Amino acid sequence: MTTHWTDIGASESILEGSAIETLVGDQILAVFRSGGELFAMDGMCAHQGGPIAQGAVCDGCVTCPWHGWQYELSTGIQTINRQPLMRTFKVRESGGRIEVEIDG
Repeated sequence: MTTHWTDIGASESILEGSAIETLVGDQILAVFRSGGELFAMDGMCAHQGGPIAQGAVCDGCVTCPWHGWQYELSTGIQTINRQPLMRTFKVRESGGRIEVEIDG
């Protein structure tokens, strides 16, 4: 399996404490900026497919706007049952752009 970095937008498109939703191939991703770092994970909540990028970001976690499920941004671990329910992706800034690493 090969991996590659995919440009998803300008660095200024994600402000501190916010997120964007993006489609890379057939994968919906949510990309967050929290604590000055970028994080990327599945864009659909593992519970019932809610739009995770629209969730509130606080203390390194995101809360799904539909039913309140919380996930750690860095690991995808659900904060109550401590299971890794959300897939996470490597993300970086390069030349004023945001790039996500996707297997393909």
